[in-house]
Amino acid sequence: MIIAGLTGGIATGKSTVSSILREAGAIVIDADAIARDAVGKNLPAWHEIVSIFGNEVLLPDGEIDRSRLGGIIFRDSSKKEILNKIVHPRVIQKVAEMIEEIGEAYPGSIVILDVPLLIEAEMHKGLEDVILVYTPEQIQIRRLVERDGISDEEALLRVRSQMPIEEKREFATIIIDNSGTLQATRERAFEVFNYLKIKAD
Repeated sequence: MIIAGLTGGIATGKSTVSSILREAGAIVIDADAIARDAVGKNLPAWHEIVSIFGNEVLLPDGEIDRSRLGGIIFRDSSKKEILNKIVHPRVIQKVAEMIEEIGEAYPGSIVILDVPLLIEAEMHKGLEDVILVYTPEQIQIRRLVERDGISDEEALLRVRSQMPIEEKREFATIIIDNSGTLQATRERAFEVFNYLKIKAD
């Protein structure tokens, strides 16, 4: 079994690459989906979040309003750190359990850890390959404005609230440049999958 980390920045297209790698035959562990499950209504993490951030981060059905919570932490790095301390340990534990299960069931598989904060959460340590989905900051901002219908200033704030994409490059062993066409990204992602498959064999 080969385990590779997949990361990027906001609006770099990491989810697109993750889907292509899954299509190619990889088993993708989606940390965002795990995090969503971890903060489900009335679970321990949910109670911690509500006690710290208040009921205003809840939707009418009682689930966490991820958009509202995101708006708070993008503006306040101390609150972002508090949220990460609640969510990250639970995600890391669940990822470890899933890797163990996959290893037993599919020992020859290519496993992709799709983790937005792979480097920030230090989950890249011990991984032979770290795949970075890269686009320059100005493209991140443009895509974010188009995708979320927000202002340039808001997009810049969100991009700058994360580790700079250029800094993430230093930790990557593989770069998938997603600043061009979707076809070019697809070809590069399949190339990367084939490289990992050769390593696994």
